[in-house]
Amino acid sequence: MDSFVNWFVNGIGQHISAEWTVFIISMIPLIEERGGLLAARLLEIPMWKGVIFCVLGNIVPIPFILLLIKKVLHWMADHHMGRLAGWIEAKAQKNRPKIEKYGFWGLMLFVGIPLPGTGAWTGSLVASVFDMDLKKASFSILLGIFLAAVIMTIISYGALGAVLG
Repeated sequence: MDSFVNWFVNGIGQHISAEWTVFIISMIPLIEERGGLLAARLLEIPMWKGVIFCVLGNIVPIPFILLLIKKVLHWMADHHMGRLAGWIEAKAQKNRPKIEKYGFWGLMLFVGIPLPGTGAWTGSLVASVFDMDLKKASFSILLGIFLAAVIMTIISYGALGAVLG
């Protein structure tokens, strides 16, 4: 993830503002808010501004995923992308026990604890594939995004900031 963030910041980030760079990075699957906050620190964006742009960037894709991912997966399966669709659905199934065991709070923790393979994209995928209530899933994912922002801000601006600064 670090190498992608550095590549994005040094490549594409040279052509857009630092804030937009962070916003876009935070929208990218698997990178998401974690990468956005690392980029915000590298770009020396004030903490409060970095958090706002990361959270907003991480939120933007969520409604589309919750509402459209099942249709996209069906379309992919019908258009010679069945292996990819199957891989995506298998990823959701793999995380099913973690989410179902604790329901709303499990989804929030799954989104909020910044580990590889977790985050708002995967949480939204899981919620959609398992037909979770849209309002509950949306609120749970939103809380998870805020939790991830707190954790990653402490890491990016606190621990990492002490090392880099």
